[in-house]
Formats: sequence, C-alpha cells, structure tokens
Amino acid sequence: MRPLAHRAAKTEASGIRKVFDLAASLRNPVDLSIGQPHFDVPDPLKERASEAIRNGKNAYTPTQGGAELRAALKAGPLAGYGDKEILVTSAVSGGLLLAFMALFDPGDEVLVPDPYFVMYKQLAVMFDAKPVFYDTYPGWKLDVDRIESLVTPRTKAIIICSPANPTGAVYTRRELEDVAALIRRKDLIAISDETYETYCYDAPFVSFRELCRDHSLVLGGFSKSHAMTGWRVGWAAGPEELVQAMTKFQQFSFVCAPAPFQAAAVHALAHDMSEMMDEYRRKRDLLHGGLVDAGYEAVKPSGSFYVFPRAPWGTGGEFVETCIRNNLLVIPGNCFSERDTHFRIVFAAREETIIEGLAILRRLAKKP
Repeated sequence: MRPLAHRAAKTEASGIRKVFDLAASLRNPVDLSIGQPHFDVPDPLKERASEAIRNGKNAYTPTQGGAELRAALKAGPLAGYGDKEILVTSAVSGGLLLAFMALFDPGDEVLVPDPYFVMYKQLAVMFDAKPVFYDTYPGWKLDVDRIESLVTPRTKAIIICSPANPTGAVYTRRELEDVAALIRRKDLIAISDETYETYCYDAPFVSFRELCRDHSLVLGGFSKSHAMTGWRVGWAAGPEELVQAMTKFQQFSFVCAPAPFQAAAVHALAHDMSEMMDEYRRKRDLLHGGLVDAGYEAVKPSGSFYVFPRAPWGTGGEFVETCIRNNLLVIPGNCFSERDTHFRIVFAAREETIIEGLAILRRLAKKP
C-alpha cells in the first residue's frame, strides 16, 4: 500500500503499552500500574445511565453537549467562570485532542511540564507543533523564571496539570498566580488539565479558571472523580473563539459524548465522593510512608493517585524491568519524561495490593 501519513511514523506508541507487553506472561501480577480508580461507578449513577437508556436517550445530543449537562456545569464547577463557552467532550482526552487541533499550526510551540501526561508530547508531535519542556524536577514545583526563559515568538500555549499525573503535584495558589501573570504578559493560552480536581489531600484545590479567565482553556471530566473512564464524558470551557473551533472539529470527529452517560453525569455533579477521597488519602500515606521507610527518594504527592519515586539504582527503565521480573507492575518514568530516572506507582488499588507491592520494592531497594 502507499505510505502512511508522516504523523503515523512520528507519533510514538505509548510506553505504558510496552510495559503491558513485557508483563503479558505474568500470572496474577501485583499491579500498581493502571491509571484509573480501583472502585466502580457508584450504583446510583449506573441507575441514572440505565434509566436514560430505557427512556430513549440514545440518540445524538447537540455537538456542544446536552442542555441539561451544560446547565449543570454552569451552575456547578463552572459557576463564576463568567460567560465562557462550554463544550461537552469525549472525556478530557477528547478535549485535549480538539484543543491541539484548534490551536496549533506547524512550528508553533507549546510549553509542556516535565514530567508530563503522555498525551501532551505526542499530540504536539502529531500536529507538527514543537513541545518545549519546562522542568519541574526535583520537587515538582513551577518555577516561573525558568518557564519564562523558554518563551519565544512561536510560543502559543502552556499546559498546566494540577493535580498532576505522574507526580501527584498540586501547585500552590502562588505558583499558579505567577504563571497566570506570565501568561497575560506574554499573551499566551493556558491549557489547564484539571481531571484530578477532586483528588486534593492537603489543601483546597485552586483552579486556573479562577486566576486567568480570558487566557485559559480548562478541561475537566468524570473519568477519575466517579470512575466513569469507559463512559467518555468530560468538558472544556474557555474563550469563545477557541471553544467554537473545538466544537466545529468535534462535529467531524467525536460528534458528541455518549447521550445516556451525559444524562448520568448531571447527577454525578451532585454525588458525594468524599468518602472515597478520604480512602485514597489513607492509601497515599500508606504507599509514600512505605517507600520512604524502604529508603526510596519520593516526594509526597498532594493529589491524584500517583507517586513518582527515583529509581534506587540503574535507570528507571532498568529498575522497572527488574520489578516486572519480580511480578510487580509499575511504569518507567521515561514514559512521562525526557529523563529516565524515576518510575510511577499507582495507589488506586486495594490496600492488600499496595502492601504486596511495598514488600517487593523493599527487596529491590538494593540492586539484586
């Protein structure tokens, strides 16, 4: 056949999938690798989705999302965000894809945190934009001077992810205010990925929509907060011109998020998940405390459900291969970073699984 588009060759397959390939021969591995909640969708929300299906809410919604969900978003998480346009997306991943389609021409630059969620770099490459990495090592902090030094005339946007995947960092209001001031001064757009908003353990969550309204596209959803990962419902809110362009691209791609799950998402906004968040705080403390006791260098995460420790020996990739040979699934840091020094552990798991994983990591703290 004729050659594929150049973007097919330039875009790398997820390194996480490579780990799964390595682990395919394992029987009953200790799995601390999957970036999704370990609990199921709450039963009342399942019933709302089933009710919507039974009542015939199975057709297309408007491309921008059903009126009921859009109204609930405006009254809920987006209250006080002014008259910003809202688009219901196919989860946050769909919102990211549409945002990159709408924003970037070949040669445009986007500032990407390092470490980063895997999609950020690959979407930039896919659309011939240039990812420029701003370093948050070793403490996962935003250094506005370091970020400003990377801005060029081609810089169009900066990605912010708080709480963060893979580090668990939650940026302080002061850090975000400093970056917001830079964005206004340089006339940039912030793409603020807030999918882990509910997973804040030590301080109230600060949304970029509070700090930089006219220069921010805010992305959120229900995949992590309510375990609706397979339901594919999220939202984007931001400047009218940008969101309308994203809506236009959605017409020719996703069309709309699934109608019955949009109906259930209306009720998810009012469903209390605080008990589960308290459980995850305890799991965070269990995993981080166990790592530190075993001699690992690990910043305590303030949010999400990840810890990103330094590999105790070798590269992150070498250490993870040894973990897999010892029946423990974790992800090498080079899946999320331009460095290969760390690895990612997920504490979205049963407590017994976390304890099993810690036992293996204690054995591996010194090179076998």
